[in-house]
Amino acid sequence: MGKFDLLQGSLQIRFRDYSLLKQAFTHASYRNEHRGENGQDNERLEFLGDAVLELLVSEFLYNRYPTLPEGELTRMRAAIVCEPSLVKFAEKLEFYKYIRLGRGEELSGGRRRPALLADVFEAFMGALYLDQGLEAVRSFLQMQVLNDLENVHGLLLSDFKTLLQEHVQRQNLGMLTYRILEERGPAHSREFVSQVFINGAPYGTGTGRSKKEAEQHAAHETLTMFGR
Repeated sequence: MGKFDLLQGSLQIRFRDYSLLKQAFTHASYRNEHRGENGQDNERLEFLGDAVLELLVSEFLYNRYPTLPEGELTRMRAAIVCEPSLVKFAEKLEFYKYIRLGRGEELSGGRRRPALLADVFEAFMGALYLDQGLEAVRSFLQMQVLNDLENVHGLLLSDFKTLLQEHVQRQNLGMLTYRILEERGPAHSREFVSQVFINGAPYGTGTGRSKKEAEQHAAHETLTMFGR
């Protein structure tokens, strides 16, 4: 049994056009070293998969969070389709085992390189779309990526602090810090209140069951204050 048969078995997907699956996992370095083989590298599939992924994640968020405004949905989508998230998805599915690389790229550790893994995940989305249509990609994402809402929420939370840090640095606003203002509730159900300070001036506050979560909500409120 070939490695791509094993992959299809683990994903419970059977491609009609086997060459599309192989193409999704074929890096340009492999193609350059095997010009006698038929087939293409995955760069065009990556382009297509990026668009398909953004559409379906947008659709998921639009339906899942019917009261959230456009700006917050945009931030959530960005958290899900950013490179670190795509790398996590690719690693969870062990896509690195199936990538076809040139010798030089293999020896330099390309198989676990984040940008390459993210590209392969997008290329797989493009290949699945061409082979079986939008509904198949929607089902795959729902089963493999979006069914864990806590994970999506975690991606979103991690994005708020990053977005605020980037905004503060880009606008040269000064030193960004977080301060825990209050801890309340019994030991088994603590709640923390955090506030953002920029150059010593107070900004947004947030609450959470951990200090980290409270800080992320405070960052979210501060971004809203900045119109982000």
